[in-house]
Amino acid sequence: MHIMATAKALTPLAMAALGLLVERPMHPYEMYQLLMHRHEDRLLKVRPGTLYHAVGRLAEAGLVEATGTDRDGNRPERTTYAILPDGRARLTFDVCALLAQPAKEYPRFPQGLSEAHNLPGGQVVELLEQRVAALEGDIAALEADAKLALQRQVPRQYWIDVGYQQHQLRAELAWVKQLCKEIQDGSLPWLPVPGDGTDGNDASELTHNFQD
Repeated sequence: MHIMATAKALTPLAMAALGLLVERPMHPYEMYQLLMHRHEDRLLKVRPGTLYHAVGRLAEAGLVEATGTDRDGNRPERTTYAILPDGRARLTFDVCALLAQPAKEYPRFPQGLSEAHNLPGGQVVELLEQRVAALEGDIAALEADAKLALQRQVPRQYWIDVGYQQHQLRAELAWVKQLCKEIQDGSLPWLPVPGDGTDGNDASELTHNFQD
């Protein structure tokens, strides 16, 4: 078996760090600033302390190396890192795996849907309407990112993830809106929640009685 196939997959932050070091050597704080400037926090959790630890682990694994330190005024010394050949190979392997092999990621929203029957239908609609508002905000933010990238003439290959996320969010938005409609108009009967004294959607003053 190929040695890469047996190695532990890179964390999202470690992969992002390697991707930045492909561009040029830099220190972790510079990496953090660049990730935030590019709004990479839409893809992964970006925290300075966690990023420093991720780069340290990459160095321990022989994927990057420290190339020097510098000091800016009274600030602490900052260590600059460069990617090594093994780091480039590791990045290439993991990116190929992510693109080719669907991974079971266990998002929490489907689990929430699977347990939604434990709530009155009216409450489910109210909560999903909150989700609709949040999704619309996320879509607007991505549209702003795409507009900015076009204005700056950034080649599209560097932000194709934005289009993917837009497609996903729009599909989810349409699906959630349809689900709310079906609960409200009765085409999706919502049974009473046992033991809560309600009778389905009537708990939130919806006008339809879904019981025979």
